[in-house]
Amino acid sequence: MAHAPVVVDVAASPPLEALGAPPPPLVLEHPHTSTGLDSRKLLMWAFLASDCMFFGMLIATYMVYKNRSLDGPLPRETFDVPYTSVSAFVLLLSSLTMVLALAAIQHGHERRMRVWLSATALLGCVFLGGQFYEFTTFYKDGLTLSRNLFGSTFFTLTGFHGTHVFIGVFWLLSLVAQSVRGRLHQEHSLWVEIAGLYWHFVDIVWILIFTLVYLIPD
Repeated sequence: MAHAPVVVDVAASPPLEALGAPPPPLVLEHPHTSTGLDSRKLLMWAFLASDCMFFGMLIATYMVYKNRSLDGPLPRETFDVPYTSVSAFVLLLSSLTMVLALAAIQHGHERRMRVWLSATALLGCVFLGGQFYEFTTFYKDGLTLSRNLFGSTFFTLTGFHGTHVFIGVFWLLSLVAQSVRGRLHQEHSLWVEIAGLYWHFVDIVWILIFTLVYLIPD
């Protein structure tokens, strides 16, 4: 005698959470590439490599011409190292908040990520405000872009770095806005990681500038 097949209603079965089992872990996949890296992250690394050469050229130009000015003001007469040290500390502190923002989104804490991203952007704005004050002070002391070789190379180098910081601040605030609109979740943490790569690069460049320009003025 043939038995009728048994039909199991899978849709009616209780979810794993109802049975006390933990939900499956979120797996963040990225498109396969020959390098094993996400193509978007690889593109950012390529951009940063080109930016390294760009800043390397600016720093080398400054180092070559900083002591060849025929008239003042000169580096030792101009810099306020204690003041700039505070600005450098503020920018370095923003690297820590950036790391905390990435860790937050990777663990699914979106509100915490917004807090740390906002803190990073705020620290970047403080640095930019300090740089603007420093530039205006130098201008009042007679140091301008066209004053001498020192002024030309100094303002070009630090001005381009300040532009990079401004772009980074705008980028971070745009990520905060996307999160507020519900468009940035744990599975999109790569976008925060890429922004973090850019921000850390800007911080490392400033360490080099601060050391070679401010701490070694002659």
